[in-house]
Amino acid sequence: MTASYETPVVLDRREGPHGEVVLRRHGSLLQIIANGCFLMDTSDGRSERLLVDAALAALDDRPGPRVLIGGLGVGFSLAHAARQERWGAITVVERERAIVDWHRAGPLADLTAEALADPRTEVVEADLLTYVNETSATFDALCLDIDNGPDWTVTEDNRGLYAPAGLASCARVLRPGGVLAVWSAKPSPEFEGTLQNVGFQQVRTEEIPVARGVPDVVHLGVRPG
Repeated sequence: MTASYETPVVLDRREGPHGEVVLRRHGSLLQIIANGCFLMDTSDGRSERLLVDAALAALDDRPGPRVLIGGLGVGFSLAHAARQERWGAITVVERERAIVDWHRAGPLADLTAEALADPRTEVVEADLLTYVNETSATFDALCLDIDNGPDWTVTEDNRGLYAPAGLASCARVLRPGGVLAVWSAKPSPEFEGTLQNVGFQQVRTEEIPVARGVPDVVHLGVRPG
């Protein structure tokens, strides 16, 4: 019997500062649900890997770049970044303690144990928008995957991240020539326009083919040098 015909089993359910977060098993897959909204599962990971790869490729030959990954999720982006020797430092910002726990000592640990043990990796428990507003750290790449896209956020307050002020904060923590990469479940021409309006250059969208429906995408923009 395939996963699509099995009944999902809830492995953990938490009430966090932003509502309910659930980890469940559906057949062979692990799924994260936030406030009843499906976020991601362990079925593929192609788009999360492209998110990291596209950011790294945009940095050309910059030595030892530092990457900030927004959202731990099921860990695909972190695990992929940790397998790439070129990254000099990997910081993951995750606001849900439950998700961090599931990776450190729970059902998701098998996916990220090696990456979390990597000395380049740091996990920060914080809201991403708050973090980029307040941190003094700077990065060469920001890889953001905390929502289903700029037009489909998990919580209402996340919308501020994709607004001009939020993107300006992202640009502030990027070093000159640094790249912002944002995952989305569908293309957003409006978001592309906002990136351009706040000063990002080389704005483009890369598609990730899917079996059916609208392709996932990664929106990219470069902070001027």
